[in-house]
Amino acid sequence: MNNPVYLTVSALTKYIKVKLEQDKHLTHILIKGEVSNFKRHSRGHFYFTLKDEGASISCIMFSRDTADVNFEPKEGDHVLIEGRMSVYEPSGSYSIQVKTLKLDGVGELYLKYEKLKKELEAKGFFDQAHKKPIPKFPKKIGVITSPTGAVIQDITNTVTRRYMLCEIHLYPALVQGPGSSESIKNQILLANKKNEVDVLIVGRGGGSIEDLWGFNELPTIEAIYNSKIPIITAIGHETDFTLSDFVGDLRAPTPTAAAELATPNKVDLIDKINDYSYQNRKHMLAFIEFYQTKILHLDQSLERVSPLSRLDQYKKDISKLDDLLTLHMKSYLSDQKVSLERMVQQMKHPQDKIDYFKEKLALMDTSLKRNINYVYEYKASKFDALKNALSALSPLLLMDKGYAMIKKDQKVLTTIKDVKINDDIEIELQDGYIYTNVKGKKEK
Repeated sequence: MNNPVYLTVSALTKYIKVKLEQDKHLTHILIKGEVSNFKRHSRGHFYFTLKDEGASISCIMFSRDTADVNFEPKEGDHVLIEGRMSVYEPSGSYSIQVKTLKLDGVGELYLKYEKLKKELEAKGFFDQAHKKPIPKFPKKIGVITSPTGAVIQDITNTVTRRYMLCEIHLYPALVQGPGSSESIKNQILLANKKNEVDVLIVGRGGGSIEDLWGFNELPTIEAIYNSKIPIITAIGHETDFTLSDFVGDLRAPTPTAAAELATPNKVDLIDKINDYSYQNRKHMLAFIEFYQTKILHLDQSLERVSPLSRLDQYKKDISKLDDLLTLHMKSYLSDQKVSLERMVQQMKHPQDKIDYFKEKLALMDTSLKRNINYVYEYKASKFDALKNALSALSPLLLMDKGYAMIKKDQKVLTTIKDVKINDDIEIELQDGYIYTNVKGKKEK
């Protein structure tokens, strides 16, 4: 081309405007989504963004139409919109010119959330029996979150303030947008593989349902469920509940609260140690006082009882015990001697036992052969009976008499209601198959 023609920006924009605004598919649009960045102009116009988990588009609703809106739109509302495409020439931007705006009873993401929640609950992902206890005195705490967010800083500050004996290990993850669920899952798997922490905190700051959606996806949920390390979830604000919160071993309303749930408070520990110390001193003094009193009473008893008389009594007791022991020993030896003589008399020559067991073995061999023959005959008779019964039920026997088996899509037909005109059917005879087409049918 020797003389190319260059369009002006205005000309191109006018062309795009005509194409968009006069397209029959774009002059009347029905669309639903979530309200974001909502603003009400002083003249009554509405400006906002309509979005879902994959895209967003600008919207404008003029004051002449906003008067019919029976609710106050706000951030996060799921709405139904009727309108048309519009192009604003000065900036070359396109938007939806909204005619009607209504609340959507349930948003698309909320439907997905509720459906998956019911499925996971039915599979036992939320069962209390699966929850692992959180260690009371962890040495190392793992945190799975964004390395640049405020979450890691809040948790670190809280743990340092409450329990300085604990280390923090950061497992950096993407916690928002595409790929966030896989990123969180991989870090949970990595923490379990290393097995270097006592408890994991999985969390992020607040946001919309789209921002938190990575915590409602199966990779994250299954990784939390299968983790051998106890997991505390701290996702969003106190009112935000993700499916990960139901699966985790413990839910915290905020990252700071998660750090508090994962660690003991040093102030409480010091108070408890002081209380234990006081109780120990108290019990020790009572113990010493008890034994001091006991020693005093023993001292007084010794003064009343002469040691020599106690020794004489012990000697007499020992002499009686010695006589009793001698008597019992003689009786025991006599009984053992009688038992030994009886056992000698009862013992037989080994050859007698061998002959006895040979006879017993021969009898058992005969009985075994007889029982084997009986079982064989019984099984053979039962097999013949079952074979005859099976032959009587065989469809092939009917085919010998001229009957056939008719099938459609590998399903046996028993009524003409299961077949339609022009259906392809299969007829099985005794010696093969016929494939044909239904030309007509008639009920009896």
